[in-house]
Amino acid sequence: MSGDGTGYEAARIEVLEGLEAVRKRPGMYIGSTGERGPQHMVFEAVGQAVNTVLATGAGSVDVTLTPDGGVRVADDGPGVPFEDGIAGDIDGQGLEALLTVHPFGPEPSGRHIVSVAPVSVGLFVVNALSSRLTAEVRREGTQRFQEYARGVALAPPTTVGPATGNGTIIAFWPDIEIFETTRISFAVLAERLRQLAFLNRGLETSLTDERPAGGPRSVRFQFPEGVRDFVSALDAETGVGVLADVIGFEREDPRMAGTMEVALLWGGFRWGSLREERVRGFANSRATREGGPHVDGFRDGIAAVVTAYARKLGLLMATDPDPRADQIGEGLTAVVSVKLDQVEFRGATRELLANTEVRACVGEAVQEHLGTWFEEHPDRAARIIEELVRDRSQDYHHDCRQN
Repeated sequence: MSGDGTGYEAARIEVLEGLEAVRKRPGMYIGSTGERGPQHMVFEAVGQAVNTVLATGAGSVDVTLTPDGGVRVADDGPGVPFEDGIAGDIDGQGLEALLTVHPFGPEPSGRHIVSVAPVSVGLFVVNALSSRLTAEVRREGTQRFQEYARGVALAPPTTVGPATGNGTIIAFWPDIEIFETTRISFAVLAERLRQLAFLNRGLETSLTDERPAGGPRSVRFQFPEGVRDFVSALDAETGVGVLADVIGFEREDPRMAGTMEVALLWGGFRWGSLREERVRGFANSRATREGGPHVDGFRDGIAAVVTAYARKLGLLMATDPDPRADQIGEGLTAVVSVKLDQVEFRGATRELLANTEVRACVGEAVQEHLGTWFEEHPDRAARIIEELVRDRSQDYHHDCRQN
């Protein structure tokens, strides 16, 4: 972009209408002017950083909540250049355009694109709803800087000196003229950063809160075993404290144009007592709390394997019905994560996956891998199936006699 005053002022006038629209109706873009609004802004900045880092395979994203109400999101990626069309940037779009040009069309998609915010609206909206935003880029031995006030650049990007290493830092202050509160929840941010580290092995995330009067508090997350570690952590939250094997696998399937990563365990059985099923689904790192074909396929595969082995072991007779889903799910903890080139959701909340072809792909993969694990660990497989089926089968025959 030209550094002369006339050219730069013209660029600022071009985006003024978009800024006014966002600032006038912020709820249309981030859903709320309450606490969820600033939270959404953080997720947008984190999403940009995470995708920049993962484009290189691995790296770290560090989030800091500052005492003056600001948020700083730093990554150690290659450094997003301010100008468009420079090798190494994202889809040919420079950082300055990301901050000043309203994105049109569908949000970016692809199995390598991580969805962090509930709905992606881009850094443009973060900039528009911030009283102040600064962008710092370290790239190719040079540090460059630019500052904005309520979405308008105060000056062109400037070189401030030499730099060691690469990376991008976005710092912003949610505008108190827009939001009812600019308070941001440490717990909500920490949980989302933890999820992202589980779902994207090679990614390291951290959160530092400098606001407490007693001194900063920090958490850091990195999980080399990916969703296997996620399942172990979920099971540990039950407090049962029973060691169990985590069964996990990864697979790419061209029929669904994507990959799947699945991990599960049955842990902490207690005779005569039910344990809650804990199955979590994700699509492109976005939680699918309403489920979808990936979770349905997972249950199909589990049911097929458990039923087949129960009959093989003689725990179910020919006249016995197949175990119900709630029986098979007793004590089950699992994570089903799919990453798709063209992910589709149903509903305004985008928490229900809609890609129907995923069901058969995940179901077949679960049946194959769990079946192989049962064959390789017959004693443990028998114990799991006995716990799931024996008492329920006895209950069935008792009910039949009573009737």
